[in-house]
Amino acid sequence: MSSKHFISDPTKLVNDALHSLTITNPTVALDADNKIIYRRPTNAPSQVSLLSGGGSGHEPSFAGMVGPGILSAAVAGTIFASPSAEQVRNGVISRVDTEKGVLVVVMNYTGDVLSFGMAVEKAKAAGVECEMVVVGDDVGVGRAKGGKVGRRGIAGTVLVIKIAGALAAQGKPLSEVAKAARLTAENLVSVGASLDHVHVPGRAISTEHTLEAGEVEIGMGIHNEDGSGRAKIGLPDLVKTMLSQLLDQSDKDRAFVDVKSNQVVLLINNLGSVSVLEMGGITTEVVSQLESTYNIKPARVLSGMYMTSLNGLGFSISLLNTVDIGGPSMIELLDAPSEAPGWAAPIQASTWEAKNTAERTSSSKLDEAKKPSGQTMNVADEKSALNSALEAVIAAEPEVTQYDTVVGDGDCGIGLKRGAEAVLKHISTSPLTGDVLTDLAGIVPVIENNMDGTSGALYAIFLNALVHALQAPAPGALTPQTWAAALQQSCDALSKYTPARPGDRTLVDALYPFVEILGKTGSLAEAANAARKAAVETKGMQASLGRSVYVGGSGFTQVPDPGAWGLSCLFLGLAGLPSKE
Repeated sequence: MSSKHFISDPTKLVNDALHSLTITNPTVALDADNKIIYRRPTNAPSQVSLLSGGGSGHEPSFAGMVGPGILSAAVAGTIFASPSAEQVRNGVISRVDTEKGVLVVVMNYTGDVLSFGMAVEKAKAAGVECEMVVVGDDVGVGRAKGGKVGRRGIAGTVLVIKIAGALAAQGKPLSEVAKAARLTAENLVSVGASLDHVHVPGRAISTEHTLEAGEVEIGMGIHNEDGSGRAKIGLPDLVKTMLSQLLDQSDKDRAFVDVKSNQVVLLINNLGSVSVLEMGGITTEVVSQLESTYNIKPARVLSGMYMTSLNGLGFSISLLNTVDIGGPSMIELLDAPSEAPGWAAPIQASTWEAKNTAERTSSSKLDEAKKPSGQTMNVADEKSALNSALEAVIAAEPEVTQYDTVVGDGDCGIGLKRGAEAVLKHISTSPLTGDVLTDLAGIVPVIENNMDGTSGALYAIFLNALVHALQAPAPGALTPQTWAAALQQSCDALSKYTPARPGDRTLVDALYPFVEILGKTGSLAEAANAARKAAVETKGMQASLGRSVYVGGSGFTQVPDPGAWGLSCLFLGLAGLPSKE
């Protein structure tokens, strides 16, 4: 777990975070003494007020969900600790409109249930019409272990408050809003998983619950609680296990809801520290398995941060089995407009309902370049040279990566290797024809699809230009001079898109000497050696372009330019020469 924090004082952290909401959302105000975020009074007609809350550390729940169409107020405790009953009482009595009644929604944790329950009873005694709904959606802890306490409340709770908040905004009475909230809670199942526990700012560092490398806590709660077990498991099997806990009706310890509605809602919640990129991969895996294993195609898919566990390196899956609530459907209420920074559902209902599956067909003029040109090479010689060149690039990956780690972001070697491996696979499944233009045109899209970053773009531009240049020579066997002329034309094309020139410490430092010497001597070996010499000479050369400019430091004095070195390895392999320095 990471124990580094920009704000290590937990009191200041919570107070400042609550204050920030009044800065980013003009519709809310802060009762700092009671840690209550509440909607500012307006001239809008009275409606049922909706109040929730709990310990801090789960942002954007719940303070970030205060706003029109969702919560009227949220009461915050300290990190992972329930607010006091007095805090909640102040929220119910003085920070929300009580004319139409108040619905309190709370997660099923003992401290929360007691504090919010006590406040509800005090509000009732003061004459406020008030009801409370307790949400327990977590299946990570089954019936046997949960005992009388029941299921914990986790991320599915946000679906309850959104549905109830939307119904309240429509002017429905407290009885209907509370009924909808209860039916939503009763038809929810959720489960989480995490790669590690989290460190709470201000607390001593503990390694007692630290997970081993590659180990996952399945069923972890949102307060660092242990789950149902640990396993060293990949994402597909992890998702399979989690979905089984949610949906397997033969598991009597966890078969809380029979999810069989025609309109199922899927919520994939980021516990705080999973990258947006990985969340995308997780979402794809979950949706794929839901359809292939359970024939469930969610009517709505929500993916993002809704209820975190500080910077928890994990996610949870929630499924809502939508049922009739005697009015607007649950789906309609989830789609209903709201204005709160913590509720992220930007796709309109009409877009979901359109179910547009149309696609554009692709067309490419590259197919024209694949037509035989009559410029030929011996197929065996062509394949041998290409194999040698590509294998040299693959073999050089560790040293190129090491160089790029010193002066860049460490991805140059991997990118070159990925491209080389892809081309090798391509020529093994699509045999070379001996027609240079046809073969090169077939390789270009492989490079485009498998090499990313700046190097990938430079290689793709250069090779596309080379395809164009090779369309000019007359049919026949290509000579070194013909190749050099075509390569020079490609260099000229490349120079239109990058200011890189020899001396700027880029792959161009190796490219230009190769083309120049090949044209002068007609010797592939001499040209390759010239490229290697130029690559070596980039050591100590101050970078003018590329990531090295931003990295700074003295690394450029220690290693050659990674891109130039990798390209020189390709040329040496092409010439059948060893590529070691």
